[in-house]
Amino acid sequence: MPQPYTGIFTLLLRRFMQQINKIYLLLKEPRRVVITTHQKPDGDAMGSSLGLFHFLKQFGHHVTVISPTNWADFLDWMPGSKEVLDYERQTPEANAVIDSADWIFCLDFNTLNRTRRMEERLGNANGKRILIDHHQEPQVDKFAYGISETTKSSTCEMVYDLIINSGNDDKINESVAECLYAGVMTDTGSFRFPITTAAVHRMVASLKDKGLQHSRVHEELFDNYLENRFRFIGNVLQNRLQVFYEYNTALIAVPQQDLVKYNIITGDTEGLVNYPLSIKGIKLAAIIIDRGEERKCSFRSKGGFDVNTFARKYFSGGGHFNAAGGQSKEPLEEVEAKFIQAMKENKDQLSNYQF
Repeated sequence: MPQPYTGIFTLLLRRFMQQINKIYLLLKEPRRVVITTHQKPDGDAMGSSLGLFHFLKQFGHHVTVISPTNWADFLDWMPGSKEVLDYERQTPEANAVIDSADWIFCLDFNTLNRTRRMEERLGNANGKRILIDHHQEPQVDKFAYGISETTKSSTCEMVYDLIINSGNDDKINESVAECLYAGVMTDTGSFRFPITTAAVHRMVASLKDKGLQHSRVHEELFDNYLENRFRFIGNVLQNRLQVFYEYNTALIAVPQQDLVKYNIITGDTEGLVNYPLSIKGIKLAAIIIDRGEERKCSFRSKGGFDVNTFARKYFSGGGHFNAAGGQSKEPLEEVEAKFIQAMKENKDQLSNYQF
């Protein structure tokens, strides 16, 4: 279980980044606001961005959400999604909005390089950058205000906390509730993962009291896939899954030809890394996907194996204790071999789990 920051890192947080509550009294003064998140935003990234969007608009702020890239079709139902700018497709418009912003909220990422081509523009912007994130080791010197809390289930939970702690719970309308619920639900694995605290359930109860129709959110997120995705998953589980029982580990390696064959688009591989964790005894699951320009890796674990450290050490990545990601420019076969070697190097931690 990840621990709160202590010691010298806490001092760094205080030195470089003012606490988020410093902006509470400033919320009522209309500003030009940009909200952005990491590339290929997931449910938590898009949910927190649009939840904050609908909250801030009620104060009269001029708010624009910018995604560094495109996003999965199953997120298009979220209220406000049609107003989100895709930086890669609308670069001049997005740059103009960033350059004129007074505040730039940075949600669900810890370093500016996770915004891909937006990194330089964000780093040079005159607006005050405000961090709301739950990943480890944030780039604290880049933010004027913010909060980084690894014990939180999701960025959506943190946006909810901001709304409540600033005394504005009356502004949680239907749109805010749906967006925040979508993010907290997906990032907790439908409330399965250990990070699901009592506070998460209290948050959901509060949203329900305000009229949240949770079944509709589940249907929009999970019941809108095309047939080809299910055939792709069948192929992956039949032909691309390797199980290393002696290491309590499972690996899925997906070549680019599979993505082309099944017409896989952004979002179709979401959650696939979790499938092997359902195998009895498996404590580490990984998926490596050949995206053409790079190989993307996702890691999940149960129990005491720290995939954040694993991803940072071997795959230039990071994330959370039980969920992390990485990437590589090397060919798929080499990345696969590197993972197997890394797995063997961690035998002492992985092999102590018994079936």
